[in-house]
This record gives sequence, structure tokens and C-alpha cells, in this order.
Amino acid sequence: MVQELMIALVAALCAGALYVASAARVIRQYERGVVLRLGRLRENVRLPGFTMVVPGIDRLRKVNMQIVTMPVPAQDGITRDNVTVRVDAVIYFKVVDPTNAVIAVEDYRFAVSQMAQTSLRSIIGKSDLDDLLSNREKLNQGLEVMIDSPAVSWGVQIDRVEIKDVSLPETMKRSMARQAEADRERRARVINADAELQASKKLAQAAGEMSAQPAALQLRLLQTVVAVAAEKNSTLVLPFPVELLRFLERAQQQQPAVEGADTGRTGRQSSVNGATAQPPSSSGNGSPLPEAEAPHPETRTSEESAVPPAPPTPAAPSSAEQPFAHH
Repeated sequence: MVQELMIALVAALCAGALYVASAARVIRQYERGVVLRLGRLRENVRLPGFTMVVPGIDRLRKVNMQIVTMPVPAQDGITRDNVTVRVDAVIYFKVVDPTNAVIAVEDYRFAVSQMAQTSLRSIIGKSDLDDLLSNREKLNQGLEVMIDSPAVSWGVQIDRVEIKDVSLPETMKRSMARQAEADRERRARVINADAELQASKKLAQAAGEMSAQPAALQLRLLQTVVAVAAEKNSTLVLPFPVELLRFLERAQQQQPAVEGADTGRTGRQSSVNGATAQPPSSSGNGSPLPEAEAPHPETRTSEESAVPPAPPTPAAPSSAEQPFAHH
């Protein structure tokens, strides 16, 4: 009798241990438990820690409350300006209501993934290519709103949506490269034209200053020669400005006039000296000859003035002045 009681006690203990083992559940800190008893939802959500359920009657569903990172597959679409692109994205979401995540939708992960793909294709069709490439923040916000609206009823909160990559056709890439190159070239030409305009204004001012002082042009020419010679070239290219030629031509035109004036002054001085130095001459009978009229200095030509006057010839002695012969 005692032996039968011991066997029954051991059997009861084993059955109790099996029951506790099958009913015991452990919920992690980042999880919540939703219990369905005979198919009906239990209002109380099981918190993290040790909990018990009725084996065979209760069914425990654990819901992860962490932020889930889900990549959105690349979607092909046509933008509003008729450009075919391929866009992929990534979505961050978390469950805020475990009961709705279990009851309202069959698989909330799959539902969020499909909603993200359809919303991404819709955003591609409503946007231009430039917006997809440069204005992604606005597109990310619009995509987040489109996904978050139905996800709220599923107990899911969309935390962030990011467009990762926009793939373009090769022809479009080449066209954009040519456009960027043309824009760079246009800006370079505008900058060069602006520099030429400023340089021309400065050169005009420098030319005005040099025209007042012709010697400045020669100094500038010497500076250019020094700058070229400093590079140790075997061939020296010497620019010859037209202004310097004009300066030399004016100098040559002024030189004959100066020489003619100097020659005229020299001839007039010689004629005056010749007229004063000629002594008076006497005739054969002893009477003095009349003095020759000296020509006016102004009537003498430059050729005559250039010839020096002949020295005066001594007059022959007269008979009155000859000595008497000794008889």
C-alpha cells in the first residue's frame, strides 16, 4: 500500500514538472507577449520576464519591439520628365502596439515592405530627375508620410526612410557629363572675358599715362627684355611697339629743321665777320677805292654763307709812294 502511494506521488510530481515545463515562458526585455486563449485575445500583454500559460489552451506570440532595418528592393520607374531610373531605399520602423501588430495584420514585416515598394514607385513617378538627385530630404519626408499612414493602424511606427541610390542609364550619364562640362566651360569663358575686360581697362589707363611721357614706353620695353632674358632662352624675341616707331619718326623730322636753323645762324655770323675784317683798297693813282657794298646778311643763301670769305689781297703801292731814285 505504501509502495503504491509512493508510485502515485512520484507520478504526480512528474506530471507537475512536465506541466510547469510546458507552461513556463521567458520573455526578453525587448519583447512583449500577446496571449490568445482558445483563440480569444487576452487583454493583458505579458511583460518581460518569467510568465506562465496554460498548455494546450493558451498560445503566446512574442513581438519584437526593437527598431527594424529593412532594405527596400530597387524599383524601376519613369520620372515626371520621362527618364527611366532605378531607385532603392532603406526603411527604419518599430512596433509600438504589439496587439495590433498581431491582430490587425497577418505579417507586419511583409506588409511594411510591400507598402514601401509601392510608395517608392509612386514617389519616382511624381518627381523630376533633379529632385531625385539633389532634393532627397524632401522626397524622404514624403515617402515616410506615405508609408506611415497605413502602418499606424498596424501598430507600426515608421522611424525613418532613406533613398540609398539612384541608378541612371548610361546614355543619361553621358548626357549629364556633357552638360556639366559645358556649364564649366561657360563659366570659364565668362571669367576669362571678365578678366580681359578688366585688363583692357587697366591697359587703357597705362597707355594714357605712357602717352604723356614717351620715355616710359622705352623703360617698359627694357623691362620686357629683362623679363624675357631672365628665362635663359637661346632666342630672344624683342617686341617693337608702333608708338616707339612714331616717336623716332618725329625725332627724325625735327632734326633737319634744327640743323638748318643752326647752319643759318653760323652763315650769318661768318658774313658779318668777313665784312668787318676786309681792309680798304687803293687805286693805281693813289686814290682810295670805294668800299664795296656788303650784301645784306638776310639775302645770302645758305650755300654762300657756308663758303668762308677769301682773305683780302694787299693793294699795289702807287707812284707817289715809291721811293725817289738816287741820281
